[in-house]
Amino acid sequence: MARALYIHWPFCAKKCPYCDFNSHVRAAVDHAAWRDALLADMRAEAAVAGGAALRSIFFGGGTPSLMPPALVEALLAEAERLWGFSEGIEITLEANPSSVEAASFAALAGAGINRVSLGVQSLEDETLRWLGRLHGADEALAALEVAQAQFARVSFDLIYALPGQSPREWEAQLARALGFGTSHLSLYQLTIEPGTRFATDVRRGVFAPLDDDAAAELYDLTQAMTEAAGLPAYETSNHARPGAESRHNLTYWRYEDYAGIGPGAHGRRGGFATVRHRKPENYLAAVAERGHGIAEQRALPLAEQAAEALLMGLRLTEGVDLAALAGRFAMRRADLVDEGALARLRGLGLVWTAGERIGVAPPGRGVLDALLGEIVADGLVAA
Repeated sequence: MARALYIHWPFCAKKCPYCDFNSHVRAAVDHAAWRDALLADMRAEAAVAGGAALRSIFFGGGTPSLMPPALVEALLAEAERLWGFSEGIEITLEANPSSVEAASFAALAGAGINRVSLGVQSLEDETLRWLGRLHGADEALAALEVAQAQFARVSFDLIYALPGQSPREWEAQLARALGFGTSHLSLYQLTIEPGTRFATDVRRGVFAPLDDDAAAELYDLTQAMTEAAGLPAYETSNHARPGAESRHNLTYWRYEDYAGIGPGAHGRRGGFATVRHRKPENYLAAVAERGHGIAEQRALPLAEQAAEALLMGLRLTEGVDLAALAGRFAMRRADLVDEGALARLRGLGLVWTAGERIGVAPPGRGVLDALLGEIVADGLVAA
């Protein structure tokens, strides 16, 4: 039964270098048609993933902060009718920190949004231009100020471990970010993904990524500064005051069921993985024809589910309960983890154990991916 709902809005305000949905830029959007389609898709999903009140709703995608507030309000009203809302439900909107989007924050708060996540990425204009962002630092900070005035909870993200970035430079920027007083920060190291402009530039020698030792130093600095500021890491890249963790993202990391509607949205329910049609026109056609936008629904083998649960859960500082996972997936502890590797890594101070619960210790978080490859039993299917 889904306890979380993800709503994907596919449209962007303009073509931009950082959006996966560039093909979804439209001069005009038929909001009435999209309202009807999203509501129908939501009803179809609730029919098979209902039964428990929602703890969180997340609006993500292209530029969801440019959705008409009336549409947001209609979707929330229907979600509450279909599932019911838990007390204190978290309703998050993903937004770019532009003046255009900030102008809608008051109306969106009135429609029911109570948390916003801003894609700031940097407090420096030069870095923002290099990253391909369309906003400037001053505009981002103005949007952040508006967000803090309108929403009960605010988070924003920054990217660090940039080429040539020194500890002093990152320390100054992070100190400034912490000074804004938000209850949540997402702090990501720059990664070079295959097929991206950055990957092409690295191959051509335009720039060299920060080396691993330098990136590790910045990671350790990040942990120390956020801990001292009262926003300790609760996940590899996410920091929050106690009680201000993202409830929606915790659903993913704790491998709990969630419903996903809208073009390209993914979901997990009852051992099945769902994917909606990605292209808006195909999504609308599917909803009109079948009453839902699902393009693929696949039963996940228990071993694959267990692997996903381990890989997600070990990102959390709380770790995972192996006994609970073994019971959930009808497996033995030895089927889940490599006991020899676990003992060796514990001896090195890279992981910890407490009864049936295991987790990655602070010295191991900077090399998490390598540790996961050793801890997870060979028999499990990687996600």
